[in-house]
Amino acid sequence: MPLILPPARSLLWRSLRAYQVYGANTDVGKTVVTTILCKAAHRRWRNEDTVFLKPVSTGPADDADDRHIQKFGPEIATKTLFQYDLAVSPHIAAPASNKPVPSDETLLAEISIFAARQASRGPGWLFVETAGGVHSPSPSGSTQADLYMPLRLPVLLVGDSKLGGISQTISAFESLKIRGYDVEMVLLFQEADYQNHLYLGDYFGQRHGIPVRTVPEPPKRPDDQGSDVLAMSRYYNNSSQSAELHDMLGYLDDRHTDRISRLESMSSKASKKIWYPFTQQKHLTPDKIAVIDSARGDYFQTLVTTTPAVQDPAASTTTTSPNNKALLRPSFDGSASWWTQGLGHGNPNLVLAAAYAAGRYGHVMFAEAVHEPALALAETLLARMGNPRLTRTFFSDNGSTGTEVAVKMALRAARLRYGWDASEPLGVLGLQGSYHGDTIGAMDCSPPCVFNEKVEWYEGKGFWFDYPVVEYSGGTWMVRDPVTGRGRYSYPSLSAIFDLESRASSEEAQMYEHQIRTTLVRLAEQGRKFGALIIEPVVLGAGGMLLVDPLFQNTLVKVVRQNPQLFSKATARTNTPAEDDRAWTGLPVVFDEVFTGLYRLGRFSAASFLGVDADISVHAKLLTGGLVPLSVTLASESIFQAFESDDKSDALLHGHSYTAHPVGCQVALESLKEMQGIEARGDWDWAREAHKQSEGTPKDAAAWSVWSPELIDWVGRLPSSCVAGVWALGTVLAIRMASADGTQGYKGGAARGVQATLLEGHSHEGDSDWANVPQWNVHTRVLGNTLYIMAGLKSTQGSIKGVESQLHTALLKAKNESHA
Repeated sequence: MPLILPPARSLLWRSLRAYQVYGANTDVGKTVVTTILCKAAHRRWRNEDTVFLKPVSTGPADDADDRHIQKFGPEIATKTLFQYDLAVSPHIAAPASNKPVPSDETLLAEISIFAARQASRGPGWLFVETAGGVHSPSPSGSTQADLYMPLRLPVLLVGDSKLGGISQTISAFESLKIRGYDVEMVLLFQEADYQNHLYLGDYFGQRHGIPVRTVPEPPKRPDDQGSDVLAMSRYYNNSSQSAELHDMLGYLDDRHTDRISRLESMSSKASKKIWYPFTQQKHLTPDKIAVIDSARGDYFQTLVTTTPAVQDPAASTTTTSPNNKALLRPSFDGSASWWTQGLGHGNPNLVLAAAYAAGRYGHVMFAEAVHEPALALAETLLARMGNPRLTRTFFSDNGSTGTEVAVKMALRAARLRYGWDASEPLGVLGLQGSYHGDTIGAMDCSPPCVFNEKVEWYEGKGFWFDYPVVEYSGGTWMVRDPVTGRGRYSYPSLSAIFDLESRASSEEAQMYEHQIRTTLVRLAEQGRKFGALIIEPVVLGAGGMLLVDPLFQNTLVKVVRQNPQLFSKATARTNTPAEDDRAWTGLPVVFDEVFTGLYRLGRFSAASFLGVDADISVHAKLLTGGLVPLSVTLASESIFQAFESDDKSDALLHGHSYTAHPVGCQVALESLKEMQGIEARGDWDWAREAHKQSEGTPKDAAAWSVWSPELIDWVGRLPSSCVAGVWALGTVLAIRMASADGTQGYKGGAARGVQATLLEGHSHEGDSDWANVPQWNVHTRVLGNTLYIMAGLKSTQGSIKGVESQLHTALLKAKNESHA
């Protein structure tokens, strides 16, 4: 197995004041300014180390920036990680050399190791100087602004003091700001002709509260090299002793202390001022609140709880080890931030899309209006869904409200077709354990459960079917009986379970059809009236991360559509015109794809697993890649026509102040574009191929996952006293832990132990490179006895392997405890 590097981490130590020096352009004097800062820091803090780090340098080694600092500041420690002799951009110089081209992950890891070693030496300063401008490429081709973001080093931006430098400096700042960097100070030469520092001082000070400071211009370079060295030595000595320079460093020292102080106080303040969702706060102590400093890719950067440092009265500096430990660590976002995250935290393409729409529109009202992002998103979704029934798009702000809109649509269409009076109570058909959101209308579509049992206005309005679930256990894929929980049918692979064409004439299909039809006949005889069938395709999320037998859902939809007489009055028109084969029959079918849609399960639409199309489809969560709230409810023309009338009160009187907000629509467009690009490029082929080989099938597996077949098989063969069952599909992995006390459902606690072990994290014991760096961990949520972990759509194979390693350790611990 190839070496798996630890995830990139933010660099923050109490002992080490680390700053990253960016330039507004090439040739703006980055190295000159950095040399002055290094010499000034060394003069003021003589008992501390001051270090210069150049991650990537190009050009002859004799002219490299670290050699310049060694020449004029021999007291400064210097290091260049990757040096290429060719004086061109790193993305050209690296491949042209006979040296390996470091990946982004390797480069970040080398910087982290170096910084950790410096922090272990005690208090000091570290200045990390970039190459060229903000967007100059790295050896891999990534721009520096994107590459270095996970480090979250506060930035010192060296502005351009030349003609045109005002624009260059502001543009560089905006590129950094939009990526989440904190620019602490802008520095530039005090130039007499253009005086850019005066304009930029007002601009940054008034608009952003960022100080702009100047340093004297270096002397003109004489022809004689010896004279040049002497002149520059005097320049550095004089500049580094100035009171203004020492004030600058004092300001940066204070900012460093303030940042740490704020981070360490946040959990305590939050526990007193914030009301958390889905949380019993009586038991939520401050130490249990995760302080998230930033997020990038699959990872949060979270505060590590440390013991406060103790000052040694006999020494001039703090010497205790807690001072030298990193304060932040990567935490794998195992819940995908409540299922919204798919394209990575801080995705620059999504951020730029949001900024573009915000700058072009802000927000504009949407009733009887249209803008390009909304229209383009509607067109894209309707075309990409592959559902010929869907023709209309309704915008709302989240999955719950999107579902509530869908139910309004369906109930109106059913009432009008079947001639029911508006006062007659209508219910919905659904599945036990389903949950469609926290707004009252959506909540009433779910059966009684822990989420609604103490909600005063809740009135469950419907009937909910029991259903068989799918799990891997004891080396076999099983379809479990909904009542006994025992395996009723077994299959060689998950793909075989999703092969509905082969299963269509099976004993199971006949049994499902009989059970469903018998139930519907009984409900009709009781006089029950229903206006919609609403289901979460394939997987029930909040209900316990349950994988429903797709054959059951397929059969349920077909039986409902083929038996309109079970839902209508005897005198009502029960069939739609024969020429409209896309109109709904029986009941409008609503697919709640808020969780399961948009590649969460490996396909654009989860409905494609079921072989049946919805009349109404709801999408949110991954729609914007995890950046901003947005939901769409897609509907058929026959549903839309139920609201056509000369009376405005017959319209769908539903909306939100931020309906179809341009920022969300533009981000969703970019998100869909990136998702489809991932699929088109074959970025998941490594996972597909692994499952295809595991199943021994010559064609692509119908069901695949980024989680390895080896892991699923190993987990599924753990003792039943430890693990009751497991499944994985697309990005989702769900493990149902065995309950020692028999408690089931949301109140079960069997998964808490594994969750706690994952939160403890991976140890670096025995690895001297990472000895001073806290372990990374996996941040998860549980649903009762079920632990689930979700990857992102861009998660790498290496990242998945790392999480699987931690999960392996956690489950072994749970296994040993179950035998104790």
